[in-house]
Amino acid sequence: MTKPVLFVTRRLPASIEALAARDFDARLTPSDVAIPDLLARAAGADAILCCPGDVLDDEVIAALPETVKVIGTFSVGYDHINMDAARARGIKVCNTPDVLSVATAECAMLLILAAARRAGEGERLLRSGGWQGWAPTQLLGTQVSGRRLGIFGMGRIGREIARMARGFGMEVHYRDQARLPRDLEQGAFYHDNDDSFLPVCEVLSLNAPGGEATRHWLNIDRIARLPQGAIVVNAARGSLIDDTALIAALRIGHVAAAGLDVYNGEPSVDPGYLSLENVFLLPHLGSATIETREAMGRVVLSGMAAILAGQAPANSVG
Repeated sequence: MTKPVLFVTRRLPASIEALAARDFDARLTPSDVAIPDLLARAAGADAILCCPGDVLDDEVIAALPETVKVIGTFSVGYDHINMDAARARGIKVCNTPDVLSVATAECAMLLILAAARRAGEGERLLRSGGWQGWAPTQLLGTQVSGRRLGIFGMGRIGREIARMARGFGMEVHYRDQARLPRDLEQGAFYHDNDDSFLPVCEVLSLNAPGGEATRHWLNIDRIARLPQGAIVVNAARGSLIDDTALIAALRIGHVAAAGLDVYNGEPSVDPGYLSLENVFLLPHLGSATIETREAMGRVVLSGMAAILAGQAPANSVG
């Protein structure tokens, strides 16, 4: 029986590439970065497995070969895919839900702790040879224990962050479109408006999906409503932040520190962040554990195979 042709845009974990080769006629890519000839390499493919850094806008999707029936994305978010254009072409899309929530939440907690405790500054000091030994006033940060954590977007990842934060004795507040059932809230305080939510956010974690509805949600007006000395972290989508506004707030100290794992226009990073000592930066490592990336690969490949077989898997998003 002829296997469906799968074009993979980026290098994947070895076990997932082996799985792709078993179940598909897989055209694998040895590169970790975006390839310039996506359309040419997709010729004759039944399926495309892309990554968040691959922008499949309306022009790209309109130009895809007629053979393409499904696009899988190696991510939960799919705002890099023009869903309207895919629907217009009759192309199904699937993603990788559920399996990366814990890993991404761990990364968000890392950002919170590193920003609060000035870990980036400390590591740079040590590596530069500038550390002169322990001192009572050296790199004084702040504890996160007992502080109020605000979570913007209380989906699976947000709820995992809340669970971990409770272990630090943090008081959890959240902002979302609707209140969660009590069993999922686990004592967190719900806010249905920014006016009550933002002033309590001593630490603000951004965990909402990307897209136009949330683009630059954290803007100059919302930052102004945060308490003086707040900490901001983002392990969701770079588009949630107005970089100019956040950089200005970090410079004057209204926002004491930030921890960022995602950026507008990745892999580009606003140079304003690079000159600030009170920003802890990671290169989009949210789901970067062996266990999670392998689970993501299994989920998306299974979903694509199911769609090609005429089924409707749970991870089909359109």
